[in-house]
Amino acid sequence: MRNYSLLAIILLFGGILQAQEKKWSLEECVNYALENNISIKQSELDVELSDIEKKDAIGNFIPNLNAQATNAWNTGLTQNVTTGILQNQTVRNFSANATASLTLFDGLRNFKSLQRARLSRLASQYSLDKMKDDIALFVADAYLQVLFNKQNLEVLKAQNEVTQQQLDRTGELVDAGVLPEGDLLEIRASMADENQQMIIAQNQIRISLISLAQTLGIKDYETFDIEERDYDIIGNEMLDRSVYDIIERAKEERSEIKIAEANKDLAEQDVAISKGAYMPSLGAFFNYNTRESGQGRITGFSADGTFNTIGFVQETEQAVVTPNTVASVGAPLPFFDQLSRNDGFSYGFQLNIPILNGFATRNQVRRNEVAVKRAEFNLEQAELDLEANVYQAYTDAKGAYESYEAALAAAEAQEKAFQYANDRYDVGLTNAFDFNQAKVRYENAQREVLRAKYDYIFKLKVVELYFGVPVRDLKF
Repeated sequence: MRNYSLLAIILLFGGILQAQEKKWSLEECVNYALENNISIKQSELDVELSDIEKKDAIGNFIPNLNAQATNAWNTGLTQNVTTGILQNQTVRNFSANATASLTLFDGLRNFKSLQRARLSRLASQYSLDKMKDDIALFVADAYLQVLFNKQNLEVLKAQNEVTQQQLDRTGELVDAGVLPEGDLLEIRASMADENQQMIIAQNQIRISLISLAQTLGIKDYETFDIEERDYDIIGNEMLDRSVYDIIERAKEERSEIKIAEANKDLAEQDVAISKGAYMPSLGAFFNYNTRESGQGRITGFSADGTFNTIGFVQETEQAVVTPNTVASVGAPLPFFDQLSRNDGFSYGFQLNIPILNGFATRNQVRRNEVAVKRAEFNLEQAELDLEANVYQAYTDAKGAYESYEAALAAAEAQEKAFQYANDRYDVGLTNAFDFNQAKVRYENAQREVLRAKYDYIFKLKVVELYFGVPVRDLKF
């Protein structure tokens, strides 16, 4: 038993260590965000609501069926349902009815409402697709920012090692009297500045990781980390295309245009639905009702020995009398017997013809027609915005690529200049200040290469999305 407990502890501890050591790739981050991001979940709820709206529209074609039952006690001066006489009493009455109704014609509003619900579902799906594209880009940008900060720290560490070597070398030369002590102080100052920059870089990594984790919806900030992988620049063929080809493809593929078109269709459908109110509506109905009472029933009549004069014979003036009778009241009939005897049916058709309703229908139609014009303007504006955005993204990507190539050339030149300054410093032909200046310029050139590289990768992916490449098919 002790061995089993020890094995369970080892497996649990190993699982915890493995979970802590997990490092996320960009693809994993994007896929996780698409499944767990709150904004995407909210958009999915909109799709779910549109499905419910569609079911509502389908339900309008189904007959309505309602049933009602009432069991009531009346106390005080009430009518005796058996004798018809008002008297103080307590009586129980039960009634039930069921009604079915069906709309046969309502100006095709039910049919057009179903079409609108389908369009609404489509618009919600387009909005969800756009949200996924936006979140995927946002995650990619945040991920590349973390990667840039990590590699920036590696550059600082590498340069710090060079500074440490120069510090040791300068200390030896100062002790030997070859270099002045000022050079040693200059190198130490540079070392202190680099240490501060590394601390800042570490903080930037931590902050960018937290930002990425929040975007993904991950709350374990302490153990969250990404793969330290160097992403290469691939897929430059997109920039070989004409920007106008990308714009035309974007108009066909992008959700922004599809959303605007769907909203325009929805507005036109609202006009058609509101116009249906001009037309008559026809419905059919069927009703079944029955009742039961706890009041006693009349079982017969008997004479009470008295007479009541009801008239006179004209010739003899002899009185005409009739005996007075008393009703015999017995127990009520059984419950189900009363229901079967007292039931009834009603059925028929109901026609409603709109004549005048204070211009409400006309104003609603005009209001919806204004909404159509607004949707048309929104569609036109969406196309213009998409053209501008694609053109901007295409120009930014080309400029980022040129900037990256220039940064590479500058870094290569600064590397040679630094190596030359390092060689001259080793033989005492330059001072520590000039050496540090050359090293700083080289460090900045390396950072600029990293910045330009990841800026170009991100902007290239933006262009690919506009061209219609699915989020999950983006290659990094």
